[in-house]
Amino acid sequence: MTESYDDVSKIHKRYSLTLLTPSSKYHSLLFSAVVAAITGFIILTTYYGNQAELIPRLSALIIVLLITQIIDSRLIRNKEYSKALHMSLFGNLSWLAIILAGVGAAAILSKPELSTLYVTEGMLIFTSFRLGILTTTLGASMRKAWAICFIQPMAMYLVLTPQEQWIPSLTDPLVLGIGATFLAISSIWSYLTDRAGRPGVRSTHELIQAYLASRGKQNYEEVESIIESRSKPSSVITSQIRFQSNNNDFRMVLPEVHPGPYHPIGGSNITYRIFKTLNSSAMVMHSVSDHTLNLPSQTAVNSYLGTFANNSVLKKGAICTEPVTVQVNKARVIGMLFDKTAVLFLSLSPHGMEDVPSHMKKEIEQLGSNRHFERILVVDCHNAMGEEIGEVDSQDMLKAAKATLETLVTKESHPLEFGYANSDGMNLSTPDLGPGGLGVLCLKINGAKYFLGWSDSNNMENGLREHIVNHFAKNGMTLVELCTSDTHFSSVVVRTRTGYYPFGKISTPDTISEWYYTIAKQAEKKLEPTSFEILEHKAEVRVMGTAVIEDFSRALDNSLRLTKGFAIGSFLLFIGSLFL
Repeated sequence: MTESYDDVSKIHKRYSLTLLTPSSKYHSLLFSAVVAAITGFIILTTYYGNQAELIPRLSALIIVLLITQIIDSRLIRNKEYSKALHMSLFGNLSWLAIILAGVGAAAILSKPELSTLYVTEGMLIFTSFRLGILTTTLGASMRKAWAICFIQPMAMYLVLTPQEQWIPSLTDPLVLGIGATFLAISSIWSYLTDRAGRPGVRSTHELIQAYLASRGKQNYEEVESIIESRSKPSSVITSQIRFQSNNNDFRMVLPEVHPGPYHPIGGSNITYRIFKTLNSSAMVMHSVSDHTLNLPSQTAVNSYLGTFANNSVLKKGAICTEPVTVQVNKARVIGMLFDKTAVLFLSLSPHGMEDVPSHMKKEIEQLGSNRHFERILVVDCHNAMGEEIGEVDSQDMLKAAKATLETLVTKESHPLEFGYANSDGMNLSTPDLGPGGLGVLCLKINGAKYFLGWSDSNNMENGLREHIVNHFAKNGMTLVELCTSDTHFSSVVVRTRTGYYPFGKISTPDTISEWYYTIAKQAEKKLEPTSFEILEHKAEVRVMGTAVIEDFSRALDNSLRLTKGFAIGSFLLFIGSLFL
């Protein structure tokens, strides 16, 4: 496993932690009120035996909860009410867990009476939890966090606790000792996790806060500023095959830059931006690249797009071979030869894989050089979900590529006709498809028609390609391959483990097949004799590089390692307090 893929994979796995919060602020508002009411009911009836004042105190408790949630939202970074509600929900859950544990401990240990120590301890752990959240994800300084972390827990505690017990319970040396210990643990944990990524990441908390701001408020400037400050200059190549006829002008584009890192940051929507730059008459393929070649900011994206007018024409022609397909176990390579430029489409569908590693591209290019091809353009079809390609599949893919190139050398070339159509005007609106929609290229070679499909999407559901290919076959049409752009655009916040919907996750295979078939018929009607040009341009841009990914991954790993250690220590301390 390559180090860059390993680091990206680790970071991606941390995304699931952001799914712990409810999907809506209204859910947090409702659940926090319910949890607070349950906590108050147990404290009043079980710990204090105060059923007579149950209704007025619970009513006052909910009012205090709602007011302090509003106060919190005014005091935290960006004044986000939703984050104040999420903090309130999880803090109240911690308090509920403590008092339930106290009831359970009293029963198991056969204590003669239920100690109100657990009520006060729960309130202080609630406070400690808030201290940690305020400093890590909500952007408060340690001093400010200490000033406001007591507001909600203490206000709720004073409402539930009889007035005559306020001073005795809060000045109890045991209570003060336990509270001070948990608050100290929270403060030390916050201090250490913030510095866990140094020297590569100055502040892990700032990184987390910037990420959350970009996801929740579409505020991309903070994350881009952090990433761009660590990015590096690089020369990237973009290759194109341009088809021109009397009425059509279309380009198949292979950008060396990689979509990402995530929407709305950097080049997450780069595929659509290229598509629009080329007058919505293009298929922006996934070349062999990875997240180290992410453009870090909108500024870098605009700089890159500004270079598209600076193309060099490397070759002109009007003939090509019919497609060649070679299957070696799971690996499939489809190739075409445009004069002396070979285009290879790599896929493991329906089994799937992650990005094709760069070493495979280099080996394939060497195979092509050995057989005197002028250039090799390698397309990662990215059309089925899977893990990083393994050694066996990698070798099979190289064998298939070699066999494809050897066959192309022997194939006869023919005059070419082409037609292109896309989904513009079809009003396709589905969360698993990017704004570039769908496209189909129809090539007529030696009297036969071949179709190549494209979607502006982040991968495909496994088996979708095969379903669509079969649909075309039943209608007497040859769909050679389906490719995705691997866009990282998302029209909605996706609460799945992957963080996106692969194409076919929302839309049904039958519906998608009909979409492609409709577009293919339109492309077929536009067939005209064509010539082609092989274009290339170099752009000097800033890319993320490996160091940024490695440092971010290390910072998160170290922070989580510290968190686990402190969580275990805090849990053992709490278990010990149950015996007091």
